[in-house]
Amino acid sequence: MNLDAVRDIADTVLYEGYVLYPYRASAQKNRSRWQFGVLMPPDYVAVDPSESALTQTECVLEHTDRTTLQVIVRLLQVQQRSVQRWNEGRQDYEPADVLDLPDGPVSAWDEAVEREVTVDVDLAAVLDAPAAHDFHLDGGEETQLLHQPDGVPAGRLLRRRVPLAGRVTVAASAIPGPWHAVRLRVGVLNRTVPSEPPVDRGSALPAALVATHLVIAASEGRFVSSIDPPEWARAAVQECVNVGAWPVLAGPAGGSDVMLAAPIILYDHPELAPESPGALYDSTEIDEILTLRTLALSDEEKREARATDPRAAAVIDRTDAMDAQTLDRLHGAIRYLRTVTDAAVPGSAVSGSAVSGSVAAESAGPGSAAPESTAPGSAAAAGPVGTAGSAAAGIPGRGDGENAPWWDPASDASVDPETDTVMVGGTRLAKGSQVRLRPGARRSDAQDMFLAGRAAEVAAVLLDVDDNPYLAVVLRDDPAADLALAHGRYLYFSPDEVEPV
Repeated sequence: MNLDAVRDIADTVLYEGYVLYPYRASAQKNRSRWQFGVLMPPDYVAVDPSESALTQTECVLEHTDRTTLQVIVRLLQVQQRSVQRWNEGRQDYEPADVLDLPDGPVSAWDEAVEREVTVDVDLAAVLDAPAAHDFHLDGGEETQLLHQPDGVPAGRLLRRRVPLAGRVTVAASAIPGPWHAVRLRVGVLNRTVPSEPPVDRGSALPAALVATHLVIAASEGRFVSSIDPPEWARAAVQECVNVGAWPVLAGPAGGSDVMLAAPIILYDHPELAPESPGALYDSTEIDEILTLRTLALSDEEKREARATDPRAAAVIDRTDAMDAQTLDRLHGAIRYLRTVTDAAVPGSAVSGSAVSGSVAAESAGPGSAAPESTAPGSAAAAGPVGTAGSAAAGIPGRGDGENAPWWDPASDASVDPETDTVMVGGTRLAKGSQVRLRPGARRSDAQDMFLAGRAAEVAAVLLDVDDNPYLAVVLRDDPAADLALAHGRYLYFSPDEVEPV
């Protein structure tokens, strides 16, 4: 099975947050690294229960009697780089925080070594009893001598890795019914015992499995989407328990024989934007903005970044060498064309475009606009070309009640967001009503924790195409509330997610 396309995405997951703009070891944001998929040694989990030694993913798999699995555990092993300066008087090396060299300063830094553990599994075997595979990753120590241009010793770099130990467990349980499907569970446990008990996160990280994620490939089997399962599998998918990982279908669209379980949430069949010239190690950032910021670094800042890490140096070199055409591609791309049929002149139509280009789209939260595709450097996707004022093109503009499209409020005189109301707890809410937000009744969203209990003002009462009411609101304590109202940048909630004030 060719997993090259999946590995491209998995590598992005592997190095997410590895080194962040401005790519210098001295930058504050690069002093608190390793945030995703970190499995700590059990001894440290006992010290800090907020950490975990285990990741687990569960998903639904359709199978035959001959189905086999290949489970690939991918992770980073922390490699601590320390600096020593040559002491000419003592003819020996001594510890140093920074070593100034002609190519740039070199400081202490945590590098990483890629590791993979592959486990082949016969599905029929793990239906009877879970299988466990213990693995060990060697430690090591290397020394790199550094010299001045004239050959005089300048210092040396010491690189150390702690030996790691872990366990991969695979289990499956049959799903009742005629589906010939199982709930597959794969777990990864860090079993490393440090030579000295770690007392804080910094001392525990060398013994951690970092950026841990799974690639699971099925031969003669089909995975079921955990995001959009078929009706027969919906209940089984909802019963799956995922700890520190989220499984999505991977590989080309339409395929279902590979699952990627990542420590960050992705859509099914994630792919890299072809416009992106290379990794920036921060996939939540917009490529164009981050590239422009990198280009704006001073020569001294770039020099320090190049000396921090080879991957940081590659980012600096790539952005410096970027031509205008490559940079222009980051500004957006047409992903699809939509045809808008003229209701007044049959047969005439005009194509609109939507701009996209991010590495991965994020799900829309309570404070998001509709989940249109996001583009580097663009605020939102462009709608159909030719709206108000385009009568010559035969495209009805907003406000043309007779010819307005069916989804436009102007097509139905009984709908008016300015005056419509909705009853909540015996109180009639309309534009201008004061409410308190109680999100989470219908969904679970990470942004809810920031909005729960906040006071807001209703800006409009809206109906969707199924006549379900929604409240468009603006936070009362938002310093930019006036701008949000002026531009229509609202938060949207169901009536059962607010309470009248």
